[in-house]
Amino acid sequence: MSCTESSPIPEDAQGLTMEHAILRDLEESLQKEAGEEEDGKPSVLEHKPASAWTSTFWPEDSDIFHDVTQRNQKLIPFLSPLMGPEARPRTVVLHGAAGVGKTTQAKRTLLDWTEFSQSPLHCAFYLSCRELNHMIPCTFAELISKDCPEMQEVALEVLTQVENVLFVVDGFEELKVPAGVLIHDICSDWNQKKPVPILLSSLLKRKMVAKATLLVTTRSEALRELLLLVEQPLLVEVEGFSEAEREQFFLRHFEDTDQALRALDTVKHSPALFHLGAAPAVCQLLCTSLKLLMDGGEDPGLACQTTTSLFLRFLCDQFTPAPSGHPQHHLQRPLKALCLLAAQGLWTQLSLFDTEDLEPLEVEEADLRPFLDKHVLQRDRDHEDCFSFIHLSMQQFLAAAFYILRFPGDSKWQGSMLDIRGVRELFSTEARARNPQLAQASRFLWGLLNGARARELEATFSCQVSLEAVQELLQRTSEEEEPVLWAVGLLEVFHCLYESQDPELVSKATAALKDASLHLTTSQDLLSCSFCLRHCQDLQRLSLRVAKGVLLEEKMAVLEPCLRGVRSRPDSETLCLWMDLCSVVSNKNLRALDISGSFLSEPAVRLLCDCMTHISCRLQTVTARNVFPVTAYQDLCLALLGKRTLTHLTLGGSVPEAKMMQLLGETLKHNRCRLQCLRLGLCSAPTQHWSYLFLTLQAPYSLTCLDLSDSELLDEGAKLLCAGLRYPTCPVQRLSLENCQLTEACCKEVSVTLVVSQRLTHLCLAENDLGDNGVETLCEGLRYPYCQLQALVLRDCKVGKRGCRQLSTLLRENCSLTHLDLGLNPIAAGLWFLCDALRNPNFHLKYLGLWGCSLTPLHCQKLASALMSNQTLETLDLGQNALGLSGVTVLLEALRDSSGPLRTLRLKMDAWNAKVQEVLREVKESNPGLTLDSAVGTRAPSCCQFFFSTP
Repeated sequence: MSCTESSPIPEDAQGLTMEHAILRDLEESLQKEAGEEEDGKPSVLEHKPASAWTSTFWPEDSDIFHDVTQRNQKLIPFLSPLMGPEARPRTVVLHGAAGVGKTTQAKRTLLDWTEFSQSPLHCAFYLSCRELNHMIPCTFAELISKDCPEMQEVALEVLTQVENVLFVVDGFEELKVPAGVLIHDICSDWNQKKPVPILLSSLLKRKMVAKATLLVTTRSEALRELLLLVEQPLLVEVEGFSEAEREQFFLRHFEDTDQALRALDTVKHSPALFHLGAAPAVCQLLCTSLKLLMDGGEDPGLACQTTTSLFLRFLCDQFTPAPSGHPQHHLQRPLKALCLLAAQGLWTQLSLFDTEDLEPLEVEEADLRPFLDKHVLQRDRDHEDCFSFIHLSMQQFLAAAFYILRFPGDSKWQGSMLDIRGVRELFSTEARARNPQLAQASRFLWGLLNGARARELEATFSCQVSLEAVQELLQRTSEEEEPVLWAVGLLEVFHCLYESQDPELVSKATAALKDASLHLTTSQDLLSCSFCLRHCQDLQRLSLRVAKGVLLEEKMAVLEPCLRGVRSRPDSETLCLWMDLCSVVSNKNLRALDISGSFLSEPAVRLLCDCMTHISCRLQTVTARNVFPVTAYQDLCLALLGKRTLTHLTLGGSVPEAKMMQLLGETLKHNRCRLQCLRLGLCSAPTQHWSYLFLTLQAPYSLTCLDLSDSELLDEGAKLLCAGLRYPTCPVQRLSLENCQLTEACCKEVSVTLVVSQRLTHLCLAENDLGDNGVETLCEGLRYPYCQLQALVLRDCKVGKRGCRQLSTLLRENCSLTHLDLGLNPIAAGLWFLCDALRNPNFHLKYLGLWGCSLTPLHCQKLASALMSNQTLETLDLGQNALGLSGVTVLLEALRDSSGPLRTLRLKMDAWNAKVQEVLREVKESNPGLTLDSAVGTRAPSCCQFFFSTP
């Protein structure tokens, strides 16, 4: 146990020791109780705490690291003298990527604790999860005094005397424990022996030292598990070097300012590499490699193309081939040992190694000497007998190399007797959920499968590279199953393939890809997708969602040189990538494009539209809901004007009103237009603006399906629409006015339209307040002998008993309806009328929807009787009705003995009930053509699923 005075600790002090600081006010009593005066044992470690940033990096950079930690320190509230004890959060979590300075920040906090603590009595403890993994079960008292065993008996008494206690738990993600144990196994007894992880989780859940202040560090991938243990934590993200600090670092390490800025600009072109540069160790690696390369007169662009290319260049630069060109066989054994160690650490999630870790691998420390000398490996600052890779990314890179490198004398795969899994496991979603480090290692693997990089490895280390992993990852176990690679999801597949920089490999990997759904949230996503999509020649359907911030808010001026023909590509790097991505639209095989939910810029929209106008573009379906900016809708209409292949167009969101309606009207009237289905959603145009569109319905154009769901059409707009529908030449056959804020006042116009129109066969009026009066008016038109309507959706239209009576009468009169949906209406009292209609020989319905109509077991007997008499109904939806065991049993028993036409019955039932299971088995045996759908969900099926089919 190390004790310090309450005065600030000098920053140039030596070594942050393992645990804690206690004020000199308690030192005398501690010394006495520890028996120092009697046996001379010291109670205080003689070494002073060390500055966490000295000796780690280049000495001249200590001011940069001090600035970084100072900036983060301001975010830790319990170090602020301005914040009262009551307002301070009791738990602070520092999270971030590997190597960005979380441990440095935690140790700096220990140094500052005595300065900012307002209590005369306070102490602090530092617990490293990496070291706790090696401890045997112990008591909590033994845990916190493990570096000062002589203090064990008084440690707990100290905790009862001090007023402020700080526990720093460093590296939570490195704690090795089975899933769920930390949550369920809790201990509150300070003197009970438990596994160390259990004691630690008990501390975090405040079962030990309940009033302590906790500072926990973790990588972001373990944050979710940590949040299950701590209460109301304040989350502070440690980001490492800011962009300005990275620039400062580059300027410091390049003698030539222009050279430094050119190197930094090159790194920025690789978003993944630039992001890794936030870690000081990676930033140093970048500077070292690029300076050596540029001093030799080489272009840094190729080395910075991907993270793999840069890490490979760094590694090979440390071992340049001999001038004579002779193979460097002496590096074979060290490289083999290094890759084996990296792979073992990857799968066991170890990043700090000691001699005990080397024994199972049959590796000696001497084998690793070349890489320790070249600083690929480094000694641990606190434990000289331990070492780690310079950064987690380097360990992942070398672990990936383990899977492709072959050395003389290898008779079998080296990982078979160890904890190293096969290459397929790298792409297992279950394995990645347990070990997020596998993702980056997998990307490195594909990067090393590039032929030129493989040859560079072979030339430098006199080894052989095997490309067997490609065949294994792209192999299909059957015609139905996808290759192993695809298990991780399409976006991650594209990240892996981008690392390869091999167009032939991308084409081979994506040869069977027909449908692609991508959500781009980062610049790296854009970069990877723009590279890969260009080589997906057989892609037929693409759904693309671009998050806000991926495409910068650039103005149209950046495209002016391209529009004038001065240049073929824009100056903006982001727009160049977007242009490459959009080129897939010109792929002759692409049939459907969905950009819903995308945040684009005006230049990005223009580039996309230019590709749509290309002669090779064969798009049939375009969907754009909630796309920004709103001017995108106008540009899309102009681009698609006269597009002969386009048959389905969906626009929805903040659609501009007057101009938009005019453009849609012009599109429909164009002599090359073949549009069959138009869907507009969330459109709030005034009534007069709707007229621009509805006037085009009078002509015999190609439009057969019109969906205006969720638009503010209102009764006046519906009147204009019906006027267009009544023209003899109007082509519309399917119409959806769901949730268009209609009332019974519009039903007269709709009813007249049903009488006049000879083409309208499907009508959806769901979620409109029509009521029984509106239904009665609609029935007047439906009774007309020449009415052609086949499907009517009245879901959630306030239809009651009287409306059911009107519909029942209609269904007994030989009308044209074959599909009727009355879901979410209070029709329980009127069900008897529908049952009577079911028995009538003139009843022609094939589909009846009664989803969520508040039916009870009391209705089931009559309904079962009606079903046994009916000769036409094929589908009945009774989902989301509380029919109970008795009601379900009555229905199933009736169907068991029935040979009627019913083929699908959807109902809410307890399929695990023994009685229900018995009847279900009997129904399947006696009526094998019947499908029973147990509707356990609370969401109704789509109203218009059968209205608007897309190619």
